[in-house]
Amino acid sequence: MSKPINQALNECLFFTVKKLDRIMDKIAEEAFKPTGLSPTYGFILLAVNENPGITQKELSDLLHTAPSTIARFVDKLESKQLVRSEHSGRSALTYLTESGIEMVDQVNKAWDTLHSLYGQILGEQESDALSLHIGQIGDQLKLR
Repeated sequence: MSKPINQALNECLFFTVKKLDRIMDKIAEEAFKPTGLSPTYGFILLAVNENPGITQKELSDLLHTAPSTIARFVDKLESKQLVRSEHSGRSALTYLTESGIEMVDQVNKAWDTLHSLYGQILGEQESDALSLHIGQIGDQLKLR
């Protein structure tokens, strides 16, 4: 490598995305703190609210997360009595409990807070455009 390490790291997509990921994790954790849930758990609740009976495979595809990880997350949400699973053949269908339904408004507020926090820094248009662009890049790289 002929570049200084700082320059190489700043020009490397892998490391710049990791840096952004760590920063966004901190912002998201702060936004979701009032819910008592991590952002991923919150997003699972929103997905189940919008799609009652969603399978863990569908959640995995939606959140771009390994099925085994989703299974652990759903188990944790079940232990918190926020979701319940029903088995249908080989699939586990996930539903919100009454407590889970009550959490949806809090999670939506946390989602809005998260968007507001980075929207204030980047600007609403910039943050929306950046999210779309990063999603497109992810789709392109996934096709590799």
